[in-house]
Amino acid sequence: MAAVSPLAPKSTPEIPPIDGVRFATGMAGLRHKDRTDVMLALFDKGTKVAGVFTRSKCASAPVDWCRARLPRGRARALVVNSGNANAFTGKAGGEAARRVAALAAEAAHLSPSEIFLASTGVIGEPLDTAKFSGLFEKLVDEASPAGLLPAAKAIMTTDTYPKVAAAKARLGDVEIAIAGMAKGAGMIAPDMATMLAFVFTDAPIGAEALQDLLQRSVEGSFNAITVDGDTSTSDTLLLFATGAAAKRGAPKIAASSDRRLKAFRTALDEVLCDLAHQVVKDGEGARKFVKVTVEGAVTKRSAKTIARSIANSPLVKTAIAGEDANWGRIVMAVGKAGEPADRDRLAISFGDIRVAHKGSRDPSYDEAKVAALMRQPEIDIRVDLGLGKGTATMFTCDLTKDYVEINGDYRS
Repeated sequence: MAAVSPLAPKSTPEIPPIDGVRFATGMAGLRHKDRTDVMLALFDKGTKVAGVFTRSKCASAPVDWCRARLPRGRARALVVNSGNANAFTGKAGGEAARRVAALAAEAAHLSPSEIFLASTGVIGEPLDTAKFSGLFEKLVDEASPAGLLPAAKAIMTTDTYPKVAAAKARLGDVEIAIAGMAKGAGMIAPDMATMLAFVFTDAPIGAEALQDLLQRSVEGSFNAITVDGDTSTSDTLLLFATGAAAKRGAPKIAASSDRRLKAFRTALDEVLCDLAHQVVKDGEGARKFVKVTVEGAVTKRSAKTIARSIANSPLVKTAIAGEDANWGRIVMAVGKAGEPADRDRLAISFGDIRVAHKGSRDPSYDEAKVAALMRQPEIDIRVDLGLGKGTATMFTCDLTKDYVEINGDYRS
């Protein structure tokens, strides 16, 4: 296991149990011995589910499984394994997904159609479902409301720490809770979702409203991060709502436009952003957390394309790793994005220090001040195109030698 990322949170937040959810973890030995690699979450009857998934044309078998069951909007269990992605495994992959769901359903006395699946790990290797035999019965017996943190540890691959977050909000006169976990460190350039992330709430929200809330929230969180520009075959983000807070008087919500959801929407954004930023801070080999903001673009979409071009640039990211405020590489990334830009209107800042203005170095540029800023663990880059009102932000990390070493040894 690699050393914990220097950008990791200094402490683990307190995660409140979510009424209607129980967790358990176990060892199937799918890739590594003597470590948990399977987690099971069990949900009370009536739990609703929403989800977004990778747009990769080579999606994994668990992604296909979840997509087929999501329209029903109901869930009773979630099974996640690490060590094997069950991706690019042909017909055998689909059969393995069905077998895992059947084993979990039998142990929990549920229908396989109520089971959601996710897998993470090596691509292209068959998933040995025989290793799950007898495991789910044990997990069902051991499931506990307080097991979210161990579950987050069980789904780690190259992660250096478990990623968890929580928030509370009021729905009507009742306090509801939201808690979640995520895994991911490399192959991070989400497209509709990210790596693996699972969020749970006791709020009584219908599946259609839940789906709308999730799709809106993901744009400013998981769809605004990148580590290496590579979109995974397995990207899955699922949101489960048990509705248990209705027993305490929380109003049942059917439409995402309901004004009573304002506080919930804010709390959901908070949890998703926290988890997404933790993924970037655990980027393989990362030493710097970088915020890239593009302003003055002709449209918001144009701004996001340019911000992503900067955030994904290996040259920009290696300059940051070297603590070099090389704005020339940012100019390059803006120019190659294929979006409207005017060299002579461009302004670039690192933190509150403007280094370039109107197509050339800023007259007040001070190398010593910028060098001191670049030594900080968190770096803000701001680009003003001077063309319009479009604005977008992306979050990324630097690119270090450790990234090459981690990925060069991944299957070794």
